[in-house]
Amino acid sequence: MRSLRSVRYGSATDSTMRLVLTSSHCQCAVGTLMAAVNVGSDSPGSRTAEECGRVTEGRTVAKVTRARRAEIQREANRLRAQCQRDGNSQERTVTVLRAELPELTALEAWRLALGWSRAQAIREVAQVYLADGLLPPALSQALLCRYEHGQAQPGDEYRIMICRAYGADPEQLGLATNHLWCRTCAAPLPVDYGRRQREEQSIDRKASMTTASGLPAIRESVQWAVLDAPEGSPSIVALAEAAVEHYALNYSKHPPATLHDEVRATRNLLSTVVPAADRATARDLRRQVGWLSALLGNLAFHLDDRAGARAHLTLAGAIGESAGEAALTAWSSGALAMVATARQDWDHARGHAEHGLQHAPAGLRRAQLLGWALLPTLAALGHASRADEVVSESDEIMRSAVELPGRFGYDRAEHRLHVAEAHLTLERYDRAAEVARTSIAAAPEHTPGWVAATLVLALAEARDTPEQAAGRALDVLDLIPPTRLRATARTRLARLAGLLDRAANGAGVELVERLRVLPAPIRTDGTAA
Repeated sequence: MRSLRSVRYGSATDSTMRLVLTSSHCQCAVGTLMAAVNVGSDSPGSRTAEECGRVTEGRTVAKVTRARRAEIQREANRLRAQCQRDGNSQERTVTVLRAELPELTALEAWRLALGWSRAQAIREVAQVYLADGLLPPALSQALLCRYEHGQAQPGDEYRIMICRAYGADPEQLGLATNHLWCRTCAAPLPVDYGRRQREEQSIDRKASMTTASGLPAIRESVQWAVLDAPEGSPSIVALAEAAVEHYALNYSKHPPATLHDEVRATRNLLSTVVPAADRATARDLRRQVGWLSALLGNLAFHLDDRAGARAHLTLAGAIGESAGEAALTAWSSGALAMVATARQDWDHARGHAEHGLQHAPAGLRRAQLLGWALLPTLAALGHASRADEVVSESDEIMRSAVELPGRFGYDRAEHRLHVAEAHLTLERYDRAAEVARTSIAAAPEHTPGWVAATLVLALAEARDTPEQAAGRALDVLDLIPPTRLRATARTRLARLAGLLDRAANGAGVELVERLRVLPAPIRTDGTAA
C-alpha cells in the first residue's frame, strides 16, 4: 500500500512518534491529524475558539451578553409560538429563528424550535442511550452550551445520539463536517436516526412508550374479556378492578387527554356488560364504572373542563351511594368540592366537603377530605381559627396513617401542599413557604405534586423575592411539556404572573410572555393540544 505522508510530532526531548497515513485514510482524517500536530505551536491554526472569536458554520460571531441572551430566549419563544400557530414544520421554524436571530447556531436554534431548555435536551439525549440499553455519558448544561456556541465538538457517537433526540440529520444541526465527520467518508447514520420526529415530545421516553403501548393494552384486555364473556363473569370484574387500579396508580404518568380517552373507552366496554350480567356481577361492575367515572371527572378538571368534571363526579357519587361504596362517595364529594372551590362557589364547596366527611371511613380518607376538600373552603372564607382546627386534626391523623399511592390515595406530600395553600390564602406567606418546602421535599421530582408545591412556594415568595418566584415558575415551564401541565398548575402560574406583572421591577415580564404563548390544554376546535 502506497504511503501518502509521514507525520512526526513531539518535542526534541520527547520520544518521537511516527504516524504513516495511507491511501485508505480519508482526507478529513488527514486534516484532523495535521491540526493535532500543530497544537502548542504559534500558528493561527492552534488558536482556540475563545482566542479567535466564536467561529460557527463559516461565520465569526461576537460574544453575546447575558442581557442579549435573555432577549434571544424571549424572542425565540415568541417566534416558535407564531410558527406553531402558522403550522410550520420544525425545519421551517429553525429557519425563521436563525433569520430573525443571527446569533443562533443551527444546534441551538433546533433546540429552541423544540421548546427545550438545555436541561431537557440533555435528558432527551440520555433517553436515546437508555432506549438502546446504553449508559448515557455525563453531559452538563455548560458543555452543551459550548457545543451550541462552537467552543467544543461532540464525539461521533454523541452526534448521532443528538441527531436522534432532536429528530434532525447532522447537516441540519451543523454537525456534519466538523473534525472526523464528512459526508463522503463517514459511516452512514443508523437508519432510524430521525425517529425523534415521529415520537411524542416528552421528558421521559419510557413514559411515552408506556403511554403509546402499555396504556391501550389495558383497554384491549378488557375488550377481549368482554368478547369472551359478554354476559359478564367474575374474571371481568377482577379485570375491571385491575384496570381501575392501573389507571389510578399511573395517573400522573400520562398526559390527561390521552388517559381520559382510555378510561372512557374502558368504561364504555364495561357498560355493555352490565345489562346482561347477573345481579351480583352487575353490582360489582357498576362499582368499577363508578370509580372510572370519578377518574374521568378528575381528568376533565385537569383539562379545564369544569362542567364535564361535575357531570362525571356527580355520576360517580350517585353510583357510590347506590352500590354502598362509601369510599367512592366520599372521594367523589371531595372532588366536587375541589371543582366548586375552583369556581369560587363556596357554599357548594363546603356542602360537598361535609357530605364527603359523612361518608369517609376513619383514618386516611378522613384526613384527605379535611385537607383536600374542607380546608381550602374555610381558608377562602377567612375562617382562620376553624381552618387551624382542621389542620390540627388532619395533621394528627397523618402522623400515624399509612399513606396510599395513586389518584385515589393520599400522602404527606399532598397533605402539606393543601396546608401550604391554605396558609397562602390566609396571607401567612412565611408559613406557606415553609410548609410548601416540606411538600416539595417529599414529592418525587417533576411530578404534578412537585409542580404544584413549587408554584405555591413561588406564590408565597412573590411579594418579597419576585425574581426568585419568577425563576421557579420558568423552571416549571422549562421542565414540564404543555400536554402534561394540568389546569391547576396553569391557574397557579396565571395567578403568579398577575402578581409579578403588577410589580414595578418587571420580574414577571418573561413569565407573562411565556404564558401568553402557552398552548391551551384543549384547542378551540375541541381537540387536545
